Amino acid sequence: MKFFKTLALNLFCLTLLVSCAESQEKVSEDKEFKVDFETYTLDNGLQVIFHIDRSDPVVAVALTSHVGSAREIEGRTGFAHLFEHLLFLESENLGKGGLDKMSARIGGSGANGSTSRDRTNYFQTVPKDALEKMIWAEADKLGFFINTVTEQVLAKEKQVVKNEKRQRVDNAPYGHNFYVIHKNLYPEGHPYSWEVIGSLEDLQNATLQDVKDFYNRWYVPNNVTLTIAGDIDVDQAKKWVDKYFSEIKRGEDIPKMEKQPVTLSETKKLYYEDNFARVPQLTLTWPGVYQYHPDSYALEVLATYLAKGKKAPLYQTLVEDKKLTDEVDSYQYNSEIAGQFMMQVTAFPNTSLQEVLNGIEEGLKKFEAEGISEADLDRIKAGQETAFYQGLSSVLGKGFQLAQYEIFAGDPGFVNQDVKNILAVTPDDVMRVYNQYIKGKNYVATSFVPKNQKNLALTDSKLADVVEEPIVEGAEESFDASVVAEYEKTPSSFDRSVEPPYGESPDVKVPEVWKDELSSGIKLFGIENNEVPLVQYRIQLDGGMLLENSEKIGVSNLLASLMTQGTATKTPEELENAIESLGASINTVATKEAIMIYGNTLAKNYDKTMSLIEEVLLKPRWDEKEFELQKQSVLSQIERQKANPNSIAGIEFDKLIYGESNILSHDNFGTKESVEAITLDDLKTYYNTYFSPNITKFHIVGAVSQAEVSRSLTSLNDKWASKEVSFPEIAEIKHPETSKIYFYDFPGAKQSILNFGYPAIAATHADFYPANLMNYRLGGGGFASQLTQELREGKGYTYGVRSGFTGSSIEGTFMISSGVRSNVTYESTALIKEILENYGKNFNENDLEITKGYMLKSGARAFETLNSKLSMLSNISNYNYPVDYAKQREATVKALTVEEVKALAEKYIRPDRMIYVVVGDAATQLDKLDQLGMGKPILLNK
Repeated sequence: MKFFKTLALNLFCLTLLVSCAESQEKVSEDKEFKVDFETYTLDNGLQVIFHIDRSDPVVAVALTSHVGSAREIEGRTGFAHLFEHLLFLESENLGKGGLDKMSARIGGSGANGSTSRDRTNYFQTVPKDALEKMIWAEADKLGFFINTVTEQVLAKEKQVVKNEKRQRVDNAPYGHNFYVIHKNLYPEGHPYSWEVIGSLEDLQNATLQDVKDFYNRWYVPNNVTLTIAGDIDVDQAKKWVDKYFSEIKRGEDIPKMEKQPVTLSETKKLYYEDNFARVPQLTLTWPGVYQYHPDSYALEVLATYLAKGKKAPLYQTLVEDKKLTDEVDSYQYNSEIAGQFMMQVTAFPNTSLQEVLNGIEEGLKKFEAEGISEADLDRIKAGQETAFYQGLSSVLGKGFQLAQYEIFAGDPGFVNQDVKNILAVTPDDVMRVYNQYIKGKNYVATSFVPKNQKNLALTDSKLADVVEEPIVEGAEESFDASVVAEYEKTPSSFDRSVEPPYGESPDVKVPEVWKDELSSGIKLFGIENNEVPLVQYRIQLDGGMLLENSEKIGVSNLLASLMTQGTATKTPEELENAIESLGASINTVATKEAIMIYGNTLAKNYDKTMSLIEEVLLKPRWDEKEFELQKQSVLSQIERQKANPNSIAGIEFDKLIYGESNILSHDNFGTKESVEAITLDDLKTYYNTYFSPNITKFHIVGAVSQAEVSRSLTSLNDKWASKEVSFPEIAEIKHPETSKIYFYDFPGAKQSILNFGYPAIAATHADFYPANLMNYRLGGGGFASQLTQELREGKGYTYGVRSGFTGSSIEGTFMISSGVRSNVTYESTALIKEILENYGKNFNENDLEITKGYMLKSGARAFETLNSKLSMLSNISNYNYPVDYAKQREATVKALTVEEVKALAEKYIRPDRMIYVVVGDAATQLDKLDQLGMGKPILLNK
């Protein structure tokens, strides 16, 4: 094996990425930021990368195989993604349940994986005492797995993957768009001409021998990178890696993937009438460049500049001037051997996509005439800097990034060159790549339009070839997931069936929280954390939809949308430029219970970011033009929700749970009628009546001290006058006395969306946390949950199912949600009902042990990221939880008994008093639901 010296990756964020004069004055004040790592190669070819990060007692372990859909052959597509699923199920020494089962015991983040065109990875963050267990488990997957795959296992997992495809592609608006693009952008036989998830037909035709051949070819040590990042002893980790991985045999040499760029001899225009779309969408795709190509950096700037923000030429033309859409997107999709440059516009209802194309061409001419300025280039680079640090703010993020560079750039240290390449882009580069790849070049144009609206597609478009799956009862093959595989175990030099012991228990670090209250009434909650030079914040003004007139629902949502569209002293474009030049983000959103201002900034620019937030809060612009743009945007979003079965299910569920007299029954976007009735004066009235510091909470986490935060808020505190805000009483929430089933018809749906539940308890209720503990084995624990084990692993009905209690200071809900194969809607509903009826009765000591093990062990990683720390502060401020509530919850877990769980289940799991909402194809599924014994299903849309 070879050993490589430690390399330091030095990222000089200020001197390299921000060129404005103010920043250059601070060069000497900035600290060097670096990521240290070691690489280590076993004799069998396994590449190992170690990174030490002692900020939290956790370790991220990622196994990345250099195989994705590009290594497949036509007719056998979807194999790489299928393996992402199979490798979690079982291996010779982990047994059934594999890594998923172990994850629940060791307090892991939940073993997960992802597949791309070029790689498949498996990853998890665990408490540091479980590191040897993870190395043992990952080695077992790589060298001791394939014998456990049987015909029954394969048949079941085919169903799960097909359900995933239905959920992500077949049952989603514009779901087939990339299929059409890639079939026409890449020539037949090109590895990127088929989709990563594969086709339903190919998956169905896959044989067991096909699967074994694929595994034996690509899942070999010399095609794999193992990354271990976190609170580790590198010398000890090397010994464990050597012990568990070194005797796995090297595979055949893996050929290098040669670059295969493509050209188009003509522009191709295609259209498709989408069953789920309610508004038309146009996508333009040009052949681009492979990942890390020298031109990819300028193309990335080009994509950002053309479409994103008030100054973007395409935004100005399509959104502000022509008012054809509320958003334009432009981006690269670059992979190992080729890439593509894309523009996408989801237009307003009944908008001709030919008009959209004309607007794009007009915007591009504007860019050709004006180019990009140095100031705009610096602004974009500042955003790239912040994004870079965000990617490194967790041990898993660091591990992913190092593996990415190792596999696709040949060296984890390429991060240094990558940053230099980003910074080297000039305005001339941006114009050069535009002329080379976009201007006058052929492209693929796809028009996805609602049913019976072909007239909205681009002129001269041809019908795209898309394979739609019919809904057929009993079409899926049966299988028995309980069958145990019989095989001769792979020999090893030691007994691998013995699971390694835990290491020394980590000392769980609960972040130190500081609190304060300013004279104006603003309540402050903070955590100082200097791991990366970032600050994240969340400002919460209580109220949101709760303070609205029920006749004009949507006021707070529109107000939140308008808040960042300029201030009294800055035009929308000036405000946006000011924010982005700091490498910051300021976002505003309304919920049913609050208006939030949230985002992040580079620590060095924190004070300047807070000055802008003060402007946003105290100096609204009240721009009539921007108000009309935001209003049209919301109306478009409301229309798009009608195309999303999940959105429909959520909206209908809330209506039934809360009842017409309760304001919480509304969607806070409002309805078409309520939004159309809202005026700018309505927003001003809400602002003048309800914007007050005494109902405001300021949460902040990152590289900033309490003293710095308090000082930064002095001006806001002095200028913001407090006012009395009264909250109306919320109508009583009535609990169902009997179960009823409701059906929303979505003709042709390939899946049925299930939302089942009832009004439950508030987050402030004494039973809220114990009830969530009780739910862990039911539906809150992922693969440790009975619902997942029975509906997904046992039956193959679904890609995912979950249950849980949601609540705030107001009574929340208990809900089960899932998307199931359309032709097992009744069977899935009946099985869920049966599981709920028996859950409390069957709960036993083993269930308790798994629940306790997960809850206690997972505390080590509970507050690792800045976002998780922000959520902790929100819990403390909103629900009056004690600062050490995480520690107090440990005591609750330790004291929990089987009898207490049974009592909680009896009290809070009530399948006989629940609302059952199904969104699906009524023609094929409605009548069967009569058999549930809840009366005839009530059709919600006639």
